[in-house]
Amino acid sequence: MRIQPAVDRRNILRLATSVAGMSALPRWAWAGSTLRHNPFGLGVASGDPTSDGMVLWTRLLPAEPGAAAGPLTVRWEVADDERFLRIVQRGTATALPELAHSVHVELAGLAPDRWYHYRFLHGDAVSPTGRTRTAPAAGQMPGRLRLAFASCQNWEHGHYAAWHHLVQDAPDLVLFLGDYIYEYTSPADTSGLARVQTLRHATTLADFRDRYALYKSDPQLQAAHAACPWGVVWDDHEVQNDYAGANGRGDDPAAFLALRSAAWQAFYEHMPLRAASLGAGHLGTQGLALHRRLAWGQLAHIHLLDMRQHRDVQACRRPAARSAGAVRPEDCTTLAAPSRSLLGTAQERWLDAGLAQDARQQARWSVLAQTTLFSPRAYPSGLRATDTWDGYPAARQRLLQSIAGHAPRNTVVLGGDIHQNYVCRVPADAERPDAPTLASEFCGTSISSRSGTTQDKVDAVARHNPHVLLARCEERGYGLADITPARWTTTLRALDDPLRADSGARTLARFVVEDGRPGPVPLM
Repeated sequence: MRIQPAVDRRNILRLATSVAGMSALPRWAWAGSTLRHNPFGLGVASGDPTSDGMVLWTRLLPAEPGAAAGPLTVRWEVADDERFLRIVQRGTATALPELAHSVHVELAGLAPDRWYHYRFLHGDAVSPTGRTRTAPAAGQMPGRLRLAFASCQNWEHGHYAAWHHLVQDAPDLVLFLGDYIYEYTSPADTSGLARVQTLRHATTLADFRDRYALYKSDPQLQAAHAACPWGVVWDDHEVQNDYAGANGRGDDPAAFLALRSAAWQAFYEHMPLRAASLGAGHLGTQGLALHRRLAWGQLAHIHLLDMRQHRDVQACRRPAARSAGAVRPEDCTTLAAPSRSLLGTAQERWLDAGLAQDARQQARWSVLAQTTLFSPRAYPSGLRATDTWDGYPAARQRLLQSIAGHAPRNTVVLGGDIHQNYVCRVPADAERPDAPTLASEFCGTSISSRSGTTQDKVDAVARHNPHVLLARCEERGYGLADITPARWTTTLRALDDPLRADSGARTLARFVVEDGRPGPVPLM
């Protein structure tokens, strides 16, 4: 592994902040002649909507791979209409080489609860048009929110037909719950794969930039980003499989921290995130401030959680192991240690305060958008997975007690990671599946990543866990939540064949959660 020096995050923050809101910049490096390539080959995106704005994103590509370029000036426009006849805001931003010529424009001053169109221009090149929207005003109770949630899009395991169907479903907001990229090389045995790629195993900033560029070159993923705003968090494969905080695989901590620093910077460069997410200090030590809240008026308060950066290392994990694995609780006393945390102490307190605020403000739905299965999953073998909430039982019970103590009106947990669809009623005591139902959970399957198990095994797990209402491992797809003040309806969408770019899709199942009645109820 090649070691890179730690990135000076204070400098990155200064640069990112200086360009995020600029509207009048010198025209240095302005492209005045006809361009011979499309600099907007990775598309456009928007994210983190507020009641008066959002973040607009793009990244300029060089004419040839590896070609050097200095700062580049980009124009941007926001309009009421897709023909840009009624432009409501416009300005310029600088694409810096230190940030891979990515652009993060933070908008404010727009009308609440409105759709807008946006685009970028560089010289005579015009980006694809994106569609985005603002959230309803604080205190408003909108009649509906259509929310899509998705995760885990391994390039080789499948095409991105799921994104095509998600666009047809016209969501207001997409929550991406981790594993946007996978760091691996393509395997030598390519049988059963949808496609392959020639990139090396990602360990450096250049490697991670190349990986994001590959994934973002997919037209169906680009269309999904251009369709509506997203809220994004990461899981492990944006860095390294099953990493935990400062703990990676191998015996060279310095090499892992350099890898992690590079991966975190590349994540910021390629996501519609605010400059404030960079925080202060060093990327190598403090990372990104990814846990944050999105409010959809009084209808839904969404708590986006970071499940990797602050966690304790998995219980009884061997240092050189490629994955966290599973343990028997009686053989691993560390598992139940009260001090162990999946979110980290500061994030636990932040979430507890947010749930208290939801209760005070009478938010109709409190949404925990996190990256894995929250509900307990007891295996018939007696083993317990250590990389999910099952591996942090004391931390999970603290969160359950926080929900019970503050009693927000309705709590719904969304997850991903396991490449399987799970629908659960969340018991108030994770060690007692027959305990009263406290919340509802929808853990979605992957966009393309294979599950690595069989339905027979999953059925056996479901029989062993009475709070599990649905468990499926054979489908790839996404979840769609139609949220109103009276009910939450989740539709699980599944591809017919993830190995086909033109795959059809079907509805696998639908569940409803009624206001004031925790626990999903099947509709079909």
